[in-house]
This record gives sequence, structure tokens and C-alpha cells, in this order.
Amino acid sequence: MKTDISADGVSSRERFLEAIVESAIDYAIISMDLDGLVTSWSEGARQILGWTAEEMIGVPATVFFTQEDRTQGVPQQEMISALTKGRGSDERWHLRKDGTMFWASGEIMALRTDDNTVIGLIKILRDKTEEREQANRQRLIMHELGHRMKNTLSVVQSIATQSLRGASSLEDASEKLHSRISAYAKAHDILLQKDWISATLGNIVEAAAVSIGMEGSDRIRWTGPDVQLGPQAALSFSMVLHELLTNACKYGALANADGYIDIRWAVENREGLQVLVASWREIGGRYVGEPTRKGFGSRLILSSLKAYGDVDINFGASGVVLNTTMPLEKIQIHADFSEIDKQRP
Repeated sequence: MKTDISADGVSSRERFLEAIVESAIDYAIISMDLDGLVTSWSEGARQILGWTAEEMIGVPATVFFTQEDRTQGVPQQEMISALTKGRGSDERWHLRKDGTMFWASGEIMALRTDDNTVIGLIKILRDKTEEREQANRQRLIMHELGHRMKNTLSVVQSIATQSLRGASSLEDASEKLHSRISAYAKAHDILLQKDWISATLGNIVEAAAVSIGMEGSDRIRWTGPDVQLGPQAALSFSMVLHELLTNACKYGALANADGYIDIRWAVENREGLQVLVASWREIGGRYVGEPTRKGFGSRLILSSLKAYGDVDINFGASGVVLNTTMPLEKIQIHADFSEIDKQRP
């Protein structure tokens, strides 16, 4: 390329190189003298770090390092690496002018003349915060997926073991196993549709009605506000409702032509604590008496609900009556991907 010298003594080649540097706005390109003072500050550096060239020329380049890194001498270590090895890598948190931090990836290299004399340093870095957070999120998702898979297999194993143990025949075991696993799978489907964050109590009641073939039936009536459930509570409540409905079909209010189920819930403030107050009432059924032996279904109902709060169950003249009170904070716990933020210094 032909080099022409303008009236101000700047060559066309120098202007061309400067244009390239100023166009690379995705990168902060910073040159320094051997004392670490900034000698040039690109447009990309202004956009990424916030300071203008006028503010930074002659200022130590350590200003955009965190206090912890400055205390540990990290900027000086990078300069030494560039001077002795030709370059140094940079993967760490940096500071913007407004005090916010971002994850930077870059290199620092020695600037040399044609005769190999070192005259300064050049640092090139890029904001990689979004890529880092995406990678962290992916790791958290994979960890959570593995945890959920283990939990799911444990639940299915328990369902299978207890269903077979309490069955009166192979046909009875097959029926119980199929219906319970189907109910559990349906709850998983609801959560998957909600990105496994939460489902409403209404969603779970509707799915339970579908699982016994009574979708839209006026024999299963429910009323209550939208209450979000965390994944674990949604799965637990799904299994509980399935057991209650199955028992009602066999022995309770749904075993005849006239009975029905009344499900109600509300959110109340009790001593400064938001609680879910819910009830299950069988109406028009028959008195079956309290079971002399608690099977898997009964134990599942009690243990699942007691994990979240208080539960009271009675066997009334027309069927089962169940009342429960649960703190909202217990049933709304879900995976929190904001843990990523805690990894920042």
C-alpha cells in the first residue's frame, strides 16, 4: 500500500490502521507505555468501559481492574507476562466507569518497533458477560435435570414397590401401578409446559380429574384463587389428589350416581404469614369408617401433605373430609437460576 504523508505529518497507512481500530467497537483496544499509563483508547473501549479517551489518556490502566485484583497485583503480573513471554491472557471481572462489573476475555501483548525494541503494551478485551452467564445457566440446568431425574426415579420405584406390596392380585397391582404412574406423568407434563418453574393448584386439580376420566364433570367441583406451586409441591399434590379421587371412585362420593367432591382453597394472612387453607369434602357418599390398616395411598396422602403444613382427615357420614393449612413459602419453592449472580465478586 502506498504511504502518503498529510500536512499534519500523519501517513495514510496510520490513518487506515486507526480507522480499523475505531471500527472494532466490539473490542476495547488500549495501548499503554511501559509504566502502564494509557496512550490510546479506542471507541470500543469507550463503549465497553464507559470512560472517554480524554478521561483515560495518561491514566494508569489499572483503573478498570477490581480492587481485589489491584491489591493482588494482577495488572502488573499481566504486564510482566506480556514483556517476558510476548503476551498474557485475561479472563476475569472488570469494572466500568459507573462501578458495574462485567466478565472480560482478552490478551495483553508487547508493542515492538521494527528492530524489536519494546515501546509499550496493547491490551485487547471483549465483554463476555452474557456468554459466561449462559454457560453458568446451562450448568445449573443440567445439574437440576440430574437432580430431578434421580428424584423421579426414586418416586417411581417407591410407587412400584408399594403398589405391588399392597395389591391383592396381579391385575390389581397392574391397575394401581398404571394409574399412579400416569398421574405422576401428567403432573410432569404440566410442569414442562410451564418451563418447570411452577403450576397452579387449579392446573393440578384439572389434571387429576382428567386422570380418572372425569374432565369437566360437575361431580368434581373446585373453587379458589390462582395459587402457584413449586415443582415438588405440584408433584406431591398431584399424587395426593389422584389417591383421593381413586378412593372416592371405589368407596366414597364418586362410587354412586349422586355424590360429588367439593374442593376449596383460599389464601389467608395468619400472624403475618401467608398460608394456603384448603379442604376436600365428599358429599353424598357413604360412611366407610376409618381404615383399620393404612395402605400406601393413605400414607402417601398424609406424609405428602404433612411435609408442607398441618393436615386433618376425618371419615364423615358421607365420605372423607380433609383440611390442611400450609405456609405459601413452603409450597412455592422452586429452582432459582439467579444463583448465577452469586458467582460475581
